[in-house]
Amino acid sequence: MADHPRPLGRPRSEDARLAVLRAVDDMLVADGYAAMTMKGIAERAGVGRQTVYRWWSSKAEILLEASAADAARELTVEPGVDAETEVAAFLRALAAFLTVSDAGLAYRALLGEAQHDQKVAELLRGTDVLGDAARAVIQRVQAEGAIPIESDPGALAAGLVGPLVFRILTEGWRADDAELLRMAQRFLRGLR
Repeated sequence: MADHPRPLGRPRSEDARLAVLRAVDDMLVADGYAAMTMKGIAERAGVGRQTVYRWWSSKAEILLEASAADAARELTVEPGVDAETEVAAFLRALAAFLTVSDAGLAYRALLGEAQHDQKVAELLRGTDVLGDAARAVIQRVQAEGAIPIESDPGALAAGLVGPLVFRILTEGWRADDAELLRMAQRFLRGLR
């Protein structure tokens, strides 16, 4: 007999899970976050509502799962030749994620919803895709000696991500490489 107890209920079907994740992405692009319902997601995915509710308790949970894996991939940057190059590459990836990626569109929808829905805000705090990606870059840059090790990682991530997110969300800003490089330089200069 196995040491691990079998979970209650039927096992999660990977095909059904992927169908739900694709459906929520498609619905977000076509209809927007507010128009999505759990019933509509299930219908679009071709699965029963019980299947959807068995695995997720809200459309926000589905949308975050749909965007988190893509975000981790899209926001991962290779180590740069120097700290400035690496930080600028991360900012470029972040700008693309927030402005052209479907996963970024999903994340932006969740950010908006989190402003008036405490459960969505808690969900985003539990899966901090932007902060996690920023902290990975910051740790590498710290290892190079470009940022003091004793700096608060949360504050550093906010300082790196915050200005770009603010400009994109409030101004609809489209970043260019020269400005992203200046942002990287300001970030690094502010920490010395």
